[in-house]
Amino acid sequence: MGWLRNLYLGIMFTMFVAPIVVVTGVSFNEKKQLLFPPQGFSLEWYQKAFQESSWLSAMTTSFFLAFCAALFSLSLAVPLALYCWRRLNWQSKILRGLGLLPFMLPPVVSALGFLVYWSSVGGYGQMYAAVVSHGVFLVTLPMVMLLIGLDSVDRNLIDAARMCGASRAKVYLTVIVPVLRPFLIFGFCFAFVLSFNEYIISFMLIGFTHETLPVKIFNSLRYGYTPIMAVVSTFFVLLTVGLLCAVAWFGDLPRLFGAWSSEHD
Repeated sequence: MGWLRNLYLGIMFTMFVAPIVVVTGVSFNEKKQLLFPPQGFSLEWYQKAFQESSWLSAMTTSFFLAFCAALFSLSLAVPLALYCWRRLNWQSKILRGLGLLPFMLPPVVSALGFLVYWSSVGGYGQMYAAVVSHGVFLVTLPMVMLLIGLDSVDRNLIDAARMCGASRAKVYLTVIVPVLRPFLIFGFCFAFVLSFNEYIISFMLIGFTHETLPVKIFNSLRYGYTPIMAVVSTFFVLLTVGLLCAVAWFGDLPRLFGAWSSEHD
């Protein structure tokens, strides 16, 4: 049955990689058409994508929004994860459920809720509304990553540090923070990538005042197809792969996903 498993894995791999190959090929098309295989080879569309002010503005907005949203999401996830880890009571279970709830809901439901809320309080169309909404919507990812990291903390080390006279703040800085550092970075990168790619919430809250890159792509579809859209899509893929490769290179990726060695056990 090994060949059947390999065949299945090969089909799944092809289904995932084929769209990326097609989009990347289209981005090098010489003609102003979405053709694959590409008709000729040209870097003209890459040059235009990074020269046109509208695309640069959308890219800058997306970077700013994703960076701020990832930081805000992390600032929410840290106290939530610490409380759920330290206190195994019904309040922590409720907080854990609330932390997981935004990501369990369909994005359009969350986007509609954010739209109603910010329209009521006067934040509609403002960048801070999108930052807060993205941060709340994506809080699940860094929270789960931090909980995985906290589960790897040896509580005996904490007890030993307290017995040696270390304050609670000193224990956090010397024992817990070093363990959590890679999980903080990984959670931030995950939230950043998803916020950078998020469309529905951005479109509903700031789509008419601050155009992000996904919103710009969909708005440009009204006026026809150009290889610039394929260029931007390729940029999305490279950004995601680059961040994940950096995390994998500088950190222990299996450990970040919760796989512990036998020595830990």
